[in-house]
Amino acid sequence: MQASQSNYQVQSSVLFIVFNRPDTTQQVFSRIRDARPMHLYIAADGPRMGVAEDKALCLQVRGIAQQVDWPCEVKTLFRDNNLGCKDAVSSAINWFFEQEEEGVILEDDCLPAHSFFAFCDEMLAKYRYDNRIRHITGCNLQMGETRGGASYYFSNLTHVWGWASWRRVWQQYDKTLSRYQSFETRFQMEQIFTDPLIIDSWEYIFEKLKAGEIDTWDYQLTFINFFNNGLSIIPNQNLISNIGFGVSATHTASSASKYANIPLCELGDITHPLYILPQKQADHFILEYEFNLKALYKKHNKLSRRLKRWLKSFNK
Repeated sequence: MQASQSNYQVQSSVLFIVFNRPDTTQQVFSRIRDARPMHLYIAADGPRMGVAEDKALCLQVRGIAQQVDWPCEVKTLFRDNNLGCKDAVSSAINWFFEQEEEGVILEDDCLPAHSFFAFCDEMLAKYRYDNRIRHITGCNLQMGETRGGASYYFSNLTHVWGWASWRRVWQQYDKTLSRYQSFETRFQMEQIFTDPLIIDSWEYIFEKLKAGEIDTWDYQLTFINFFNNGLSIIPNQNLISNIGFGVSATHTASSASKYANIPLCELGDITHPLYILPQKQADHFILEYEFNLKALYKKHNKLSRRLKRWLKSFNK
């Protein structure tokens, strides 16, 4: 399928999640307008208490919903009060999948390539009834490294900078991970990863989530993907650029990150992998950066050397 035309009309419904950044919101909306979805859902969190500029910025962002100038059914979920990242985003996705069997989700800082929409359409249709596949993402964080010879590869990870999925997956979402217990997590992570430092890192994140100490919604989606032995689809070309890095961002404050403003590419004809297996090297490449594994290895090796010296002196 040719996916690169800028005049491609997306067939899937689109959820657009916004807050208080009119500059990035306008850029992403312009790409949505180019794709002309027939069904557009717009969810907006409310202004924060004590942040004077939020009210005007939120109103400005919501005004962008009035710019729909193509045949389209628009539904809005505009919050009066601020729910925060975890509750605002997860409840918006709940609202979307209560009404749609499948669809595309974009946040206000995730700028899509034109072919992102055609890619999502084709993947949603191809894997609609394949329970092995749970997540489709547009962003590629491999820094130019191609994984396999097809247009996309499979991963155990779930990237949410521009993604698509099905109600069959989201209905298992558990914001508080209430069904899962900390004492079981390490064993389950060992079924997916072999590096003990990666397993340590995931175990730590899980415990923080269970304790309510991380205000986010997306790690939960990743863990549920792990626990269901699910796979994600990741394109071999980057179809999403996160343009929201900076001091105004909630979780992406450092504009020096190598993930900031990754250039967009376009897909041509989509070719499919022969084998439906996760690319473990690709996942390790990302987690090495995300978890700063080099520093962890260095610290681990240093502690090991100290322990060996102590044991040697103790046994003299």
